[in-house]
Amino acid sequence: MNIVQPLVPPLSPDLIAKFRKIVGDKYAVTDAADIAPYVTEERDLFHGHTPVVLRPGTVAEVALILALANETATAVVPQGGNTGLVGGQIPQAGELVLSLTRLDRIREVDATSNTMTCEAGVVLAKAQEAAAAVDRLFPLSLAAEGSCTIGGNLSTNAGGTAVLAYGNARDLVLGLEVVLADGRVWNGLSKLKKDNTGYDLKNLFVGAEGTLGVITAAVLKLYPRPRAVETAFVGLASPADALALFNLAGERAGGTVTSFELMSRMSVEFALRHGAGCRDPLGAPLAWYVLIELSSQAAGLRAPLEDLLGAAAERGFLSDATIAASLDQRKAFWHLRDMLSDVQRFEGGSIKHDVSVPVAAVPDFIAQASAAVESLIPGCRPAAFGHLGDGNVHFNISQPVGADAAAYLARWDEMGAVVNRIVTNLDGSISAEHGIGQLKRDLLPAVKDKVALDLMRTLKRTLDPNNILNPGKVL
Repeated sequence: MNIVQPLVPPLSPDLIAKFRKIVGDKYAVTDAADIAPYVTEERDLFHGHTPVVLRPGTVAEVALILALANETATAVVPQGGNTGLVGGQIPQAGELVLSLTRLDRIREVDATSNTMTCEAGVVLAKAQEAAAAVDRLFPLSLAAEGSCTIGGNLSTNAGGTAVLAYGNARDLVLGLEVVLADGRVWNGLSKLKKDNTGYDLKNLFVGAEGTLGVITAAVLKLYPRPRAVETAFVGLASPADALALFNLAGERAGGTVTSFELMSRMSVEFALRHGAGCRDPLGAPLAWYVLIELSSQAAGLRAPLEDLLGAAAERGFLSDATIAASLDQRKAFWHLRDMLSDVQRFEGGSIKHDVSVPVAAVPDFIAQASAAVESLIPGCRPAAFGHLGDGNVHFNISQPVGADAAAYLARWDEMGAVVNRIVTNLDGSISAEHGIGQLKRDLLPAVKDKVALDLMRTLKRTLDPNNILNPGKVL
């Protein structure tokens, strides 16, 4: 990956002292060892540097930091749980890091309105638990939910395993509180589902990756908790069979289908080899798998799920299946699914693609992309998985067995061009749920509508005229 970063002037000791004073010395991190976790990320693709990490504890402190940064043209990288996968949260050129993890209060849970107001640093799992405590569901669910934060989820418009039923993070927000580049605070923390008093400003900041403003709190939508959940692990011969099963599930189970996850045998084998506690759910290996979950407010989903699987078997596009007989077995199915990405690192270099195509085109994409990358690098091992119900495929390719990892990863851009060309030809997107950050910034002009890019740059100049917010990311 060849990523050119903008030049950022070094911060003077006097200016650093002014920033430190805002949060207090206890919450201004300057020791190199303590800074290290803030300037690297889990895939080890991006290594940054910063002279100081500021950890404000109030919205007022965030506002003072940004006002001073704007006045002094100091570049700022907002950061949540540092679980991002495209480098959007890493200070590549010595920018100041603004960590939001101390803004971790759940300000309100309103079960009557089905809303919850969370600060940006609230860990996703904590938000889920707060909803469950009042018998409600916050449906955003990610493998990193034990460490990712609400602010980061919203800034990247996170997806996850429940998009099919509940939508992306954008669809789970009613209102936002945002500190703008000049330090002004926009209070848009509304619970209203209907408000036609002008532009819907919140959607400017959701998915903007901290380039237009810093999200400090959000009003999130809650839902009734399901009373019945049934989960099945299904084996199939091909993605085309998985698509047929998905269409049949829509006909037979309708709105009760809340997750529909596709997994290749290669990705499952990696999890079985390297994932602690992972077991093969079916008796014999099959080429592809689907993890399907039905949820409802009414009991009695087992019979509909059995009927669905029986009909699929009769039509010849289901080879084997097992339904979770207990909560522990359901957790085991999901644990296997959640491990798919993390375990790939044990197989050497992995070139990853987070893409989406129209749902009907998923089998064609997987077939074309697999053939293309195997032709480019013979022996490479596509380990595809993803959210078939919304067309999002994590098309990750592990290095050939015994290959040199560094030499393999050096071909990231070359392989990316091959895969992205297929995505574009199928009217898809080169970023489904992980964002643009640094990793895909230079690819964006080739795939984004020119007018859309011009509008994005206009918004950036308007809201951040001094380009202090996450410079060099997205645009």
